[in-house]
Amino acid sequence: MRDVTILDTLLWVVFPYVCMAFFVLGHIWRYRYDQFGWTTRSSQMYEDRILRWASPMFHFGILFVAIGHFGGLVIPKSWTQAIGISDHVYHLLAITLGTVAGVCTLVGLLLLIWRRRSNKRLMGATTLMDKFMFLMLAVVAGLGVWATIANNVFGSYDYRSTISVWFRQIWTLRPDAAMMVDVPLTFQLHALVAITLFAVWPFTRLVHVFSVPVGYLGRPYIVYRSRDDKRVASKAGW
Repeated sequence: MRDVTILDTLLWVVFPYVCMAFFVLGHIWRYRYDQFGWTTRSSQMYEDRILRWASPMFHFGILFVAIGHFGGLVIPKSWTQAIGISDHVYHLLAITLGTVAGVCTLVGLLLLIWRRRSNKRLMGATTLMDKFMFLMLAVVAGLGVWATIANNVFGSYDYRSTISVWFRQIWTLRPDAAMMVDVPLTFQLHALVAITLFAVWPFTRLVHVFSVPVGYLGRPYIVYRSRDDKRVASKAGW
């Protein structure tokens, strides 16, 4: 293991907390001063043929990617071993399910980007922040798939002994940069870009992730009545 430098400390100790501050304070600011912009800015009216395939592929893919990251980063290696999941079985599941979820996410995202690039009206409604968000998501997803294939399919790197430990240390306010200095470059880049994405998250349409329409479950039914044109015309004196 090489010695920890000042740059290592900035990247793996200071930078995560800076991004966390942007994530939390940015959402508070956005909710207080830009509630009307707190939306997905739906573009279905412009094009729905590609959207009906690309959107579910991306959203389901990213959901399973998030579940996989939670299991790999939050749950300690000793816990999975304690319930009888061997390293070989875990490694096999991580490769198969992780690769499928990552590829679905990346393909769905690329289709969404191509959809915007190929539709002039949709491209005109795409903001500069939307473009930056799509770029960040594509880079994160691409690096994730690359890291999984390069280090797990063609290698046997155990990220749960380094990256996962470092990730959990962040939440206990004791991150050790030494855990990340010898991590493969693909994983390092994936982690840094993902952390940066969380910093810009509050200023993009990604805020809609936290807008769960719970109120819909208890609201009254909306009653639709047919319109009788003759009756309306008679009341208006036409």
